[in-house]
Amino acid sequence: MHPTSYKFSLHRLIGLALVLAAAGATAQTVYRQVDKNGKVTFSDRAPSADAGAASGPQGGITTPANAGLPYELRQVAQRYPVTLYGGDECAPCGAARTLLTTRGIPFEERTVKTNEELEALQRLSGQSSLPLLTIGSQQLKGFSDVEWSQYLDAAGYPKSNSLPAGYRNGLSRPLVAQQAAPAPRASTAPAAQPAPPPAASSDPGPGNPAGIKF
Repeated sequence: MHPTSYKFSLHRLIGLALVLAAAGATAQTVYRQVDKNGKVTFSDRAPSADAGAASGPQGGITTPANAGLPYELRQVAQRYPVTLYGGDECAPCGAARTLLTTRGIPFEERTVKTNEELEALQRLSGQSSLPLLTIGSQQLKGFSDVEWSQYLDAAGYPKSNSLPAGYRNGLSRPLVAQQAAPAPRASTAPAAQPAPPPAASSDPGPGNPAGIKF
């Protein structure tokens, strides 16, 4: 091979190697990030630990703090939170749960199973029958589709389901929190008392033909 052509080919190979090395040095890793609202973004910066926690599984939204709700519904839920007190073997409780779920009412559920929880329910409502519904400071004893709907209307809850797709209410919890066994020579703490319903405004909500006051 002629020396000139050999030198030319060798220079081309060296130049190509330098170009490839420079490209490899400037290439950057692209990270895919998903925020708590499900928005996908791409960045050359690795996600922080907080961002990773916020972009967890997207199988459903379970937000006891009412995050992810439409603005108006979130305002009503914060002003007049709904709590259902029920039990497993209670047909009216099932009907009550169906009404709230079908209408799209965000609510907490507290189960009443033990004698201690029955006593706590009596202290809260003055009776031991189920279900019990609280809307703000209002207590509705026994299930009544018409009455419950009137109070939900008066509080300002929408009449049709406006929850975002995938929303899930939190898991039901016992009315009385289970206490750990006390350590030796430690004083026994009294049983946990159910928190009283939060004080609510006296302003009635829209769609309140019954004139219900909160």
